[in-house]
Amino acid sequence: MCGLAGFLRTATTPDRDAHQRWLDDMGQAIIHRGPDAGSTWLDDAVGLVHRRLSIIDLSDAGTQPMVSASGRYVIAYNGEIYNFQELRDELTNQGHSFRTRTDTEVLLALYEIHGPSCLQLLNGMFALAIWDRTARKLFLARDRLGKKPLYFYEANGQFAFASELKALTPAPFVKTELRHDAIKDFFAYQYIPDPKTIYKNVHKLAPGYWLVTDGTHTRQEQYWDVSFGAPSSASLGELEDGLYNLIDDAVRLRMVSDVPLGAFLSGGIDSSAVVGLMAGHTNQPVTTCAIGFDSKRFDEVHWAKKVAEQFKTDHHEFTVKDNVAESLASIARFFDEPFADPSFVPTYFVSQLARQKVTVALAGDGGDENFAGYSKYYTDHVENRLRGLFPAALRHNLFPGLARLAGMVNTGATRKARSLLGTLALDPDEAFFITNSFFRRDVWNDLVKGELKRETHDYDPAEITRAHYKNADTDNHLSSILYTDIKTYLPGDILVKVDRMSMANSLETRAPLLDYRVVEYAAQIPSAMKLHGKEKKFVLKKAFEKLLPEEVLYRKKMGFSVPLAQWLRNELFELAEGIFNSNEGGLAQCFDMRKVRRLWQNHQRGEDKNTQELWSMVAFELWWRNYNR
Repeated sequence: MCGLAGFLRTATTPDRDAHQRWLDDMGQAIIHRGPDAGSTWLDDAVGLVHRRLSIIDLSDAGTQPMVSASGRYVIAYNGEIYNFQELRDELTNQGHSFRTRTDTEVLLALYEIHGPSCLQLLNGMFALAIWDRTARKLFLARDRLGKKPLYFYEANGQFAFASELKALTPAPFVKTELRHDAIKDFFAYQYIPDPKTIYKNVHKLAPGYWLVTDGTHTRQEQYWDVSFGAPSSASLGELEDGLYNLIDDAVRLRMVSDVPLGAFLSGGIDSSAVVGLMAGHTNQPVTTCAIGFDSKRFDEVHWAKKVAEQFKTDHHEFTVKDNVAESLASIARFFDEPFADPSFVPTYFVSQLARQKVTVALAGDGGDENFAGYSKYYTDHVENRLRGLFPAALRHNLFPGLARLAGMVNTGATRKARSLLGTLALDPDEAFFITNSFFRRDVWNDLVKGELKRETHDYDPAEITRAHYKNADTDNHLSSILYTDIKTYLPGDILVKVDRMSMANSLETRAPLLDYRVVEYAAQIPSAMKLHGKEKKFVLKKAFEKLLPEEVLYRKKMGFSVPLAQWLRNELFELAEGIFNSNEGGLAQCFDMRKVRRLWQNHQRGEDKNTQELWSMVAFELWWRNYNR
């Protein structure tokens, strides 16, 4: 696992010594991603820098940027290709020879033979840059699901790229002008969805895409997408067996490492299944790490202990107590742009704990998005079935008025009726956005002010959800929202959180449930076998009944949640109080702070309905302070 950055040189930019300093500074900005080694490549047309976290072939032979055997191609690459040994053997049988045992050299050879189509052969997580010295073109690519990040800047004839935003800014031509619609996206989603970033002219390369540029002309192309369009006709038993075997193989592939390897363990089905399968592929105890909280409502360590005992792992725990506030600002700076999923805090601490024992950790990410594991999927499924009982014209014209009438009486029942009627009045894609938005539209419209209000008045972040929902190749509603989350929430939130927090601790994480073969297989499982009545992840649970006890498989899902409302009244009170009582900073430029303080005071009196909005504002201000240092 590593970090990379670089830029194209132009006639208008400074001399070689200045460019070398830029490269050195870009590498230094992401040294946490690769503390073991750092190297650069600089010729008359391009500069590349690479930071290395050694996982496979620990010798200096694996140093990057690496030049192909022909001398034509130079690569800087971040990730792991899990099937590289198989690909290497095939190339060897075809007469190719290799100087190292690295997947990097295999990648170079494959690109020289197949060009961009080599991506179809890869099973792994990656972000890569390949410079063609003959054609004088730069090729960038990102893995299918977006596990590894890749940013690029393009404006005024200048081009730069990097694993993280902070590694772009040492190039002086990279301008960081705020993008207002991205700010509105952040408050709606808690993250900024691909391909936008918080800055104009800086973009994320979307998952499953490649890009090629000569500095004048840039072209992007999608090389992979997941299809829900052909549901399998196999029996439940056949699907269970196929799924179990496929996930087992995905775990086996991800256990190849020349450094110590372990796993995150929450005690939920996903991480427990991964740990159980790992135990079957090694004669040594699996190293497992779990995070707990003082609040029993959010603490799952006793479940993790049960699984650890079952598989006789070398188990370690850390409890998040009163160290949240003192750590929050330093942890948040690793995101480089606003990010408000509060579970990044325990993710940081479990990564920190794991790094004390291992260099690579397997995780259970992807199970919820693949197999309908979140409660929101059941809620949305029920609402959509109700929606189907009424003609669209009736819903659109009558239900909003009924919702307003229900709102005139302030009781628990009428509030629920108002919410349900309002949701049923919407089309399915719009409803999915509204019920999963973390900053309600009425709150936004009441608080927003100034330039941000003017610039975003006609922009609706729901456009992102609607576009992906409509792009799914299926008429099945559950499949459409799973596809939408795979394209938005998974790469924009879950994978960003895990990548930044693990890399902050120089830890590589691997996700067997996000093996693209598992994702494609899951997409073909009929929706009724994922959400079976009220039972979420039904087929996944059935598949692992032979490995995990019933109490683990069928217990109530807790998720990697944090006691956020409690934190804002206790551990984070002083920090938040300072933010909300200030009329300076980024938050004050966006919102009417008198109204913000009113929400804050209501929260301190025990009202929790604006917890997410308040937390999002704290996260935004923490980012702003770092941005304006």
